[in-house]
Amino acid sequence: MPDHQEASERRNLGALPGAQNGPDEMEIDLAELFLRLLDRWYVIVAAALVGMLLFGLATFFVITPQYQATSKLYILNTSGSAINLSDLQIGSQLANDYVQVFNNWTVHERVNETLGLNYSYRKLQSMISVTNPTGTRLLVITVTSPDPAEAQALANTYAAVSREFIAKTMKTEQPTLFEEARLPSSPSSPNKTRNLLLGFFLGALLAVGVIAMMYILDDKVRTADDIKRVLGLPTLGVVTMQSALHGDGKRASKGAMK
Repeated sequence: MPDHQEASERRNLGALPGAQNGPDEMEIDLAELFLRLLDRWYVIVAAALVGMLLFGLATFFVITPQYQATSKLYILNTSGSAINLSDLQIGSQLANDYVQVFNNWTVHERVNETLGLNYSYRKLQSMISVTNPTGTRLLVITVTSPDPAEAQALANTYAAVSREFIAKTMKTEQPTLFEEARLPSSPSSPNKTRNLLLGFFLGALLAVGVIAMMYILDDKVRTADDIKRVLGLPTLGVVTMQSALHGDGKRASKGAMK
């Protein structure tokens, strides 16, 4: 029996405050954890503000603003003035095919030559995005660049070059220029408000995680309940301990358990 009791005590010595440890499971007192977090509210707020400050500095002074300009082409396959259902269906099919035109290196090279640029194929490919909205015969050409004027020029040049390329190479009618790109007046990224909020919440989340981890790893015995939970022994009494004198000559006292 003593050996069994000693073994049980050794297993329980690693018990966490507000928790019970078994061989395969651990239960955490969520109420006590919440009180610990509430007691450290100022740490959480400070960490949230620091996170918001760091993300703000990165957003305003480190990340390069990006601008987007968009031009649109309209695809319609018809040789006469009358438009029938077949023309509309073929136009929708061609729109999906024409998206692949913007992956052609010849188109990128012509855009480079037209604007006097020296961008690589991979660079231009990363700057342009071409989509065909579902159920439409539109090609939406979006160019992203740190220079708003360059974004506008690239979007309009891609529209012009692709129209010529499609008519010559694919032996079909030129797509109609549906909308020219306009000069962007404000950056599309980074989103300053979103980044500030993200920094605030990440800072608060980090502080909560650290406090919770410290709580879980804290195995100090502080109260009579801790002694009973960890060692399984009752507390016989509390002895008052005297601390240093205060300025008024009175001694502050605190309880010590026996």
